[in-house]
Amino acid sequence: MTGQDDRDAVTTVRAGFALDSEALCAWMESHVEGFAGPLAIEQFKGGQSNPTYRLSTPRTQYVLRRKPPGPLLPGAHAIEREVRVTKALETAGFPVAHIFALCENPKVIGTPFYVMELVEGRIFWDATFPSVPRADRPLYFDAMNEAIARLHGFDPAANGLGDFGKSGNYFERQIGRWSKQYLADDLAGRDPNMDYMLEWLPAHIPASDVTAIVHGDFRCDNMIFHPTEPRIVAVLDWELSTLGHPFADFAYHAMMYRTPPHIVAGLAGANLETLGIPSEARYVGDYCRRTGLSDADYPFALAFNFFRLAAIFHGIKGRAIRGTASSAEAHNRARAIPELAAIAVAQTRP
Repeated sequence: MTGQDDRDAVTTVRAGFALDSEALCAWMESHVEGFAGPLAIEQFKGGQSNPTYRLSTPRTQYVLRRKPPGPLLPGAHAIEREVRVTKALETAGFPVAHIFALCENPKVIGTPFYVMELVEGRIFWDATFPSVPRADRPLYFDAMNEAIARLHGFDPAANGLGDFGKSGNYFERQIGRWSKQYLADDLAGRDPNMDYMLEWLPAHIPASDVTAIVHGDFRCDNMIFHPTEPRIVAVLDWELSTLGHPFADFAYHAMMYRTPPHIVAGLAGANLETLGIPSEARYVGDYCRRTGLSDADYPFALAFNFFRLAAIFHGIKGRAIRGTASSAEAHNRARAIPELAAIAVAQTRP
């Protein structure tokens, strides 16, 4: 993965996340067609949840994604689900990286993992797409909008994913899941705004109930764009994918418009007109036009997603305290929890 915005993408493997190169080579020789060592291993700077590595050989490069070491919360770090949905979407023609093999045996490198292709292209860590000419930025945003609308248009059952999650009551189930994970992690502490959202969200769930394949973390930095064109060649990081309400997934993506850039790739405070970036209203309207969905549930979906992101960061904070966080950014994520929780509450008070 290359490009101006893919700066400092890989580092040397961080302490506590080393891989047994010899064991990994032996496994790849048996399970990855065409593999031939020797093997050089580096770690990507992203992957706060599941550690991600670049594997280089004299002939080619791969990406390895694994569960983190140490104690894990139930249901978290489900790399097996990533493999299943990625393979199904590749068959359906959606842009994803090809999966070579999954290893569920923790004895090989310490935790289960999978190996996929390294897709060449650009990753944009900044939602303003600073290296893209102003006139081209609308095309990049339209590519993201079209991709998430296309994802939500797939029939789960027709693509072998009819049992990939439960149908219906998505918001209710997700609120329960993230509330439970938030409350279960005593080491990470409590936040008064998060506690407020625990009460507000269940009382305001919208009546609409639609089911689609949802990504769960659809951000510009989880996509690889073509080296020169405004075209997505692979959507990455499917750990949180499931069957769910498409507007919940879209609102998570579109909340970039209200997210400060120091937290994740966000546009809050940016002059969109000067940058040539479509307005939030236009972006939401384009998605609704493509999917036929109404934007009535957008405000609730935003509140839910800011709460959900804060809960995800809360889990990262807990792992940082335990010493099992997989990214150097973990402590920055932990510091952002109070701000995210406050933004979540702000969505409930128009």
